[in-house]
Amino acid sequence: MRVLEVERGRVKIGISAPPDVPVLREELPSREEEQFSPSAVGGAQKNGSLARPHTYVDALRGVLAQLDTDAIEAIAEALIQAREANRAVFIVGNGGSASTASHMATDLCKVTAWHGQPGVRAMSLPDNVALLTAWSNDEGYDQSFAGPVEAYVSPDDVLIAISASGNSPNVLEATRVANRIGAVTIGLTGFGGGELASLAQISIVVPADNYGLVEDAHLAINHALTEAIKARIRYGRDIELAKAA
Repeated sequence: MRVLEVERGRVKIGISAPPDVPVLREELPSREEEQFSPSAVGGAQKNGSLARPHTYVDALRGVLAQLDTDAIEAIAEALIQAREANRAVFIVGNGGSASTASHMATDLCKVTAWHGQPGVRAMSLPDNVALLTAWSNDEGYDQSFAGPVEAYVSPDDVLIAISASGNSPNVLEATRVANRIGAVTIGLTGFGGGELASLAQISIVVPADNYGLVEDAHLAINHALTEAIKARIRYGRDIELAKAA
């Protein structure tokens, strides 16, 4: 059983054992000894000081403070225009980014709906496991999203491509196809942006080299977009009601 011992400001983590059995313990520095600054996000990620919960939270706070809010505003405007034009929004990603794609599609479609006003027509392509595996099995995994994008996406639709590294082959290929079709392409990345940052028409590069921090930031961006769109729809509805009164 794991035990925690506090001694002179240090935390010792070990395994409980009978008195005659030696126990190996790993010592972690105290919070005061770490002297972590939220602005030193890159250093924290590289030197391993994210191992403690409070340093991870501090690092995430620093990452969120550095996000490009102008780019987030631009994405919100693109999604609002797509909704007003009755265009569709398709979202792609792998692994944790696939989960974010599903979460984002749900929020954009459901949370932005307001008093009879429809939300954004958003769909997460990773959610269709049968289609995803059919394309992957028959044409190769790099085509797993490109095939559905070719079938579903029309000019002026929106593709949101999520890749923490910015270099996922199937996400890149889907973005290329969407660009060729004439869709609006949006990239959410980290780790310096990778190829996706320059391939997408609008990009946000999360300033982090840690997958957890990048994925957390992507979810925060999703919620910021959802709130902005919901507010715009509600404001427009309130104007219509005022005019009718």
